[in-house]
Amino acid sequence: MKVVKFGGSSLATGEQVAKVVSILNADTERRVIVTSAPGKRNPTDIKVTDLLIQYAQCAITHQETAPVVTQILARYQAISDYFDLPNEVMIALTNRLHNIATTTFADNAHLLATYKAQGELLNAILLAAILNQQGVPAKFVDPQTVGFLVGGAPDDATVLPMTYANLARWTLPDTRIVFPGFFGYNQTGDICTFARGGSDITGAILSRGLRADLYENFTDVDAIFTVDTHIVPHPAMITKMSYREMRELSYAGFSVFQDEAIIPAIQGQIPVNVKNTNNPTAPGTLIVPEQFLFNPANPITGIACSDRFSALYLHRYLLNKEVGFTLKLLEIFQKYNLSYEHIPSGIDDLTIIFDRSKLDATTIHSLCRDIRTTLHPDYLEWIDDYAIIMVVGEGIAHTIDTMGKIIDSLTQNNIAIHMINQGASRISIMIGTQRKDAPAAVRHIYDTFFVKSEV
Repeated sequence: MKVVKFGGSSLATGEQVAKVVSILNADTERRVIVTSAPGKRNPTDIKVTDLLIQYAQCAITHQETAPVVTQILARYQAISDYFDLPNEVMIALTNRLHNIATTTFADNAHLLATYKAQGELLNAILLAAILNQQGVPAKFVDPQTVGFLVGGAPDDATVLPMTYANLARWTLPDTRIVFPGFFGYNQTGDICTFARGGSDITGAILSRGLRADLYENFTDVDAIFTVDTHIVPHPAMITKMSYREMRELSYAGFSVFQDEAIIPAIQGQIPVNVKNTNNPTAPGTLIVPEQFLFNPANPITGIACSDRFSALYLHRYLLNKEVGFTLKLLEIFQKYNLSYEHIPSGIDDLTIIFDRSKLDATTIHSLCRDIRTTLHPDYLEWIDDYAIIMVVGEGIAHTIDTMGKIIDSLTQNNIAIHMINQGASRISIMIGTQRKDAPAAVRHIYDTFFVKSEV
């Protein structure tokens, strides 16, 4: 049995939904279908989720909602018209969309979560109706009916362990199941949405809970590429990679998945296949547990970079001799509710790397002041001009010269390395550079391992 998730671009128009129907017809093992909300039809279009946020804001501020509701319903109406569905389908969707405006919510956060979730929910109802009309027996399933339970904040849900027990007890019907992504219900019956990864997370949870043989994630690319196509045009595709390679690369900027989105599938040891709705016969990228990998031909699987980081450099003589120094530093971080990303160190030096998006100028100023006052460093510098490059591959642990080749590829092209660190897993090498150097660094590393190796 396969769980299949379709992204917003795959469900944006009638023509795209027709491709989805063909994909499901091509494989009867595709039993559980997870929907996203309709995405953009063109670069200037508005996602249905963004329209629903507008609808929620109008409701909160007591403004006229009719114009935005009309826009939302028009998106579903166009798909319904493409398949010539009976009017009853759109009447049901319209009633659901209007009914939430008469619902009482505990607060605006719960209101917003419920409104946002309607994009996936209405699309699941619509897709089930389309499949039945096309001769593919299908049933819409609301997450609440199978005990798909979450905790956490209304806009930052986390799956509860009992969800997996509930899913394990659920007997799948003979029909296809159409399940809305992006949200679940808390134990008081309120809708809560996932903060990141949306429908990807739902698909991963269902794959684990239902013990699927495969989780297929359909998007709009043929595969995951070895490097960002904005940096290297037409890079090599990744045919197979491990879960932990995916996590390392997602963390550093790969955009196919949020780095946390497939954790439930990882926990359940379910292989994940990234495929293209517009080219479904392409093999895509298979993401598997490490033990399922064959010996890779190339030690490097992928290269990613991100400039969202900043660094705090701290120097103090005999730092390595001082007991409790790092503890005091961590206590300061705790005071500001900060987590750090990495701490490469020397005998007299520490560099603490932060996700810059989680910090503002006031916090940075106060943080540096407290460190100076408490720890009395000889030198302290905040560095905003910082990028991190991640070179990732299961084969790195089994080759001797990978690090040397990476360093040579950068130094021979006059790119200064501010930091270099190999993770404990030995499958990733982290490099710190100036932001302006990061794209060139990625290109030179790519050329070394993927272009020169082909010559």
